[in-house]
Amino acid sequence: MKNYINLIYKNHSLIYKFFLFVTTTFLIVYFFPKSGKFKYSFEKGKPWQSENLFAPYDFAIKKSNAFIAKEKQDIIKKAPAYFSIIPNNQNSALAAYKNDFNTIFTDSISSKQKKILLKEGEIILNSIYKAGILDKTYNFNTDKRIIILENRVQKKSTVFANLITQNKLETVIKTNVNNVNLGAYQLQFTALFFDIIKPNLTYNETLSNNFLNDEISAVSLVRGSVDKGTLIISRGEIVNDKHFKVLESLRSEYETQIWTDANYVWIIAAYTLLVALALLMLLLFLRKYRIDVFENNTKVTFIFFNIAAMMLLTIFVINYNSSYTYIVPLCILPLILKAFFDARLGLFTHVITVLLLGFIVPNNYEYMFLQIIAGIVTILTVSELYKRANLFISVAQITSIYILSYFAFFVIHEGSVKTIDQKTFILFIISGLATLFVQPLIYAYEKIFGLVSDVSLLELSDTNSKLLKELSNTAPGTFHHSLNVANLAEAAANEIGANAMLTRVGALYHDIGKIKNPTYFTENQTTGYNPHDHISPNESASIIIGHTISGIEIAKKNKLPDRIIDFIRTHHGNNLVYYFYSKAKEINPEVNADDFKYAGPTPFSKETAILMMCDSVEAASKSLKEPTSSKIEALVESIINKQIENNQFINADITFKDIHSIKKVIKHKLTNIYHLRIEYPE
Repeated sequence: MKNYINLIYKNHSLIYKFFLFVTTTFLIVYFFPKSGKFKYSFEKGKPWQSENLFAPYDFAIKKSNAFIAKEKQDIIKKAPAYFSIIPNNQNSALAAYKNDFNTIFTDSISSKQKKILLKEGEIILNSIYKAGILDKTYNFNTDKRIIILENRVQKKSTVFANLITQNKLETVIKTNVNNVNLGAYQLQFTALFFDIIKPNLTYNETLSNNFLNDEISAVSLVRGSVDKGTLIISRGEIVNDKHFKVLESLRSEYETQIWTDANYVWIIAAYTLLVALALLMLLLFLRKYRIDVFENNTKVTFIFFNIAAMMLLTIFVINYNSSYTYIVPLCILPLILKAFFDARLGLFTHVITVLLLGFIVPNNYEYMFLQIIAGIVTILTVSELYKRANLFISVAQITSIYILSYFAFFVIHEGSVKTIDQKTFILFIISGLATLFVQPLIYAYEKIFGLVSDVSLLELSDTNSKLLKELSNTAPGTFHHSLNVANLAEAAANEIGANAMLTRVGALYHDIGKIKNPTYFTENQTTGYNPHDHISPNESASIIIGHTISGIEIAKKNKLPDRIIDFIRTHHGNNLVYYFYSKAKEINPEVNADDFKYAGPTPFSKETAILMMCDSVEAASKSLKEPTSSKIEALVESIINKQIENNQFINADITFKDIHSIKKVIKHKLTNIYHLRIEYPE
């Protein structure tokens, strides 16, 4: 049991990566659209490149969504609105009319004339009610077909313009009264009708909606069928509109049929295998070419998290509306990875992600081409991300590449620019603007994952920061030395293509441990007093060696990133403090050399190796009396060659060619610092 626990502990990093790999794979596959993938590729207006295609089974030719939507819109427009007659309102109005008539018209009117007037009024009243009086205002077109029901039985059909609305009632009454010969009694009839007439029609919303829904549900989704074995298209034949509709229907039917309960497990397993292979390639890349990233679980988690985030965001957009696919700012992925790691890793990860998305996006070849080209442009154009102008320029270039590439594909597919969709260009512009969100995203990632980008390095390089201010006040000689080393190291890093900003910041902070005992270091001794004269060589060596440990403690206390702490830890490697070792050996020949060595480790990157060289050479150059170009060259060669002999760069990814270039830069810089001129013969 104990051996088993020890084995797990020993391989806990690999076990974590395995679970991360499995979790990411299944998360991506889980959210993949659950449909099969049609094995043929085709484009309208282009030749059919595959073999002759025969219908593998009977299937219906589906109507396009746009065509179905138009049919439904026509039905909605033509569908009638049902109005029901309100019971007894007409009879009540007639009864009220007869009752009020005798009150209004006195006995001064003859009986015969009274009967004529009563009859004329009944005719007018029935005429108004026959047209139909609405109970409230309705928002229908004037030509809307209206069906009037009485006791749920159709009584008549008309159009909405013929119905009497509340705001037109007074006008209708006056018109009807004026059309009849009522003599001097027109005003009385108008007032009477206006008081007694009540609406007799109300909208039957339930019946209208039921009829409309029945009509819409009856819309056929197909426009014919294809029998099994029918030749759909021959090899080399142009895919015209008719072929395209049939092929689209076949693809839809195929993708529906293939995703059955019987095939579900097999398809999921196939998707899982492909996603797992892609992610495995990424892990193998890290293992072979980025071992420092591979061994850091936080960094591996960060990379997998970004891949999964971009995948899931794209999947959600596709599920919502696949025409918005290009709105996803996929170029954020290589931007972020380049900011925290390097361009090669950023591009490799971007390509892997695009390949995975190729399973699910429409027009996958076009999509993959556009995204890979955009990713390459991102990697090639974006440099010094901490400069805001650079990001805006790069985003403009990326957006331009998207638009130009899409334009080229569209012309190839359609053969014309007349029908080009401007909406897609807007999507590219929105995607470009969304890419600008990379700046706050980088800041958030730095806080969440503890990583450091060039933006943070720029902030750390400010010599007015709290820690560098303390170094300047407490150990001014060390601070001046750090500035000189930073200038040398930055120039050397630029020469060999290393991270110049990281190297400069590492150089500025590499000696902060000297804050603890500043007077024990010669660059800070201004009075001529040397405290080492009063202590043993062992104690002196302990203080000198201890500045790296103190520097690490101070850096962690001030929350400096691990990438900067690496410079503090490695800038002396496991070198020997030779001066005090020699003094101790004079006292005791059997002294242990290991007590006079730095704890290490040795530099494990180009940047930390550059710092070791520049730090040692700059410090040693201060001891030169009457420096000349030849003396500086000899000093540089001697110190760096000795470091090579002591295997200080054996773990660093640096070549002899790089070291030669670094020597050349250091010699040139030191010559300028000491204002040396070439000695011409007299």
